[in-house]
Amino acid sequence: MIKFDKHRRTLMREEYQYELQQVKEPNLYRDIYTYEMPPLMCFNHRMVPLVPAEDIWITDTTFRDGQQALPPFTVDQIVRLFDLMHKLSGSNGIIRQSEFFLYTDKDKEAVRKCLERGYEFPEVTGWIRAKKEDLKIVKEMELQETGILTSASDYHIFNKLKKTREQAMEGYLEIVRSALEVGIIPRCHFEDITRADFYGFVIPFAQRLMRLSKESGIPVKIRACDTLGYGVSYPGVMLPRNVNGIIYGLHKYAGVPSELLEWHGHNDFYRGLSNAVGAWLYGCSAANGTLLGIGERTGNTPIEALLIEYIGLRGETDGIDTSAITEMAGYFEKEIGYQIPANQPLVGANFNVTRAGIHADGLMKDQEIYNIFDTEKVLNRPVDIGITDKSGAAGIAYWINARLKIPEKFKVEKIDPGVLAIKEWVDQQYAEERTTGISDAEMWDQARIHFSEWVGYLHHEKE
Repeated sequence: MIKFDKHRRTLMREEYQYELQQVKEPNLYRDIYTYEMPPLMCFNHRMVPLVPAEDIWITDTTFRDGQQALPPFTVDQIVRLFDLMHKLSGSNGIIRQSEFFLYTDKDKEAVRKCLERGYEFPEVTGWIRAKKEDLKIVKEMELQETGILTSASDYHIFNKLKKTREQAMEGYLEIVRSALEVGIIPRCHFEDITRADFYGFVIPFAQRLMRLSKESGIPVKIRACDTLGYGVSYPGVMLPRNVNGIIYGLHKYAGVPSELLEWHGHNDFYRGLSNAVGAWLYGCSAANGTLLGIGERTGNTPIEALLIEYIGLRGETDGIDTSAITEMAGYFEKEIGYQIPANQPLVGANFNVTRAGIHADGLMKDQEIYNIFDTEKVLNRPVDIGITDKSGAAGIAYWINARLKIPEKFKVEKIDPGVLAIKEWVDQQYAEERTTGISDAEMWDQARIHFSEWVGYLHHEKE
């Protein structure tokens, strides 16, 4: 049927029909995935339009996918992280949902305690295999929605499940029908979609799901899972790796509304964040991630990064509490014992720390020259200086002014005798072949020697 598209302002075909393509041998895309080499990036230069969803949001898998890469969280830790996620999400609930395992007694206790919080957002949802006995657990836990593993690639269908495409699809549809019968919203996880036959399996399966949704009057969601991080959001890349094409195709050809579409990516090739944002830009409402990007192998898309990207795309915070990013990272390190890489953006110990003297000199004149944004206002993380042999007098002066909280009109310059004395001591350290940075404790010792009056003043102010 031809219909006028009010958004594109042109006549366009409204319905597309694709049939499941039965194959005797699995399509493993050996021209792209040779396995002996990194995956190849093939282009056919077919472009799809950039059509962002009217509304976009974030979903969480910290307690499902994220936990697969760490020692298990305690129930108390899960509840505290859930509280922090609620705080991060803000008044408008930008983090809409959080999914949980449901199999162990501890899993169930964590779900119950999080439900007792009574938050509207994030909503607690489940994750199960495509088995009816798993669905019973969801019903017993009285959850309104659950993810269901519905693997999409022939790697999984043929080589893991040992089924044909038709057998796999019918099995998936059966568990979806069972969920709909008891009023549970199914969220079908198209595992390994970036190695799946898009027109031979993905689209026909998605169309069948949309028919079930229409018949039942219950939403059926689709999560496009880039299980091994193969997705690429460059324009003109061929399917099945094309993130833009996957999202546009599910929306346009399978008729999946944006609000029922979700992207789940991994970071194996450093594309976790860019692919999630690409999915948003090409019509997907939900981007899935984890706190700090934890997860299997290289991890998932970091939720804190998605929050910053959301603000960048929408031009407003929309209620997001960005200061809770720092609070959340601190909890991971101090209470859970997770060591965040020092250079990890937004949350690492050194993400807004400079050790270069020329940068410190610029910071003294105007923080905006070398700081990505007002990190003190946005993240409650003032820009900082680390002292090494590269810091120079400018770096030392900045450290003294910042740590001793010296008022603007009294700030020391890099030519101050005390600063030069500390620089001479630092230079001597590295002349003796020191290979580590100067610690804050060592710098405080030097400050007490050369700036005792300001150290005393600071101590008095604290009292």
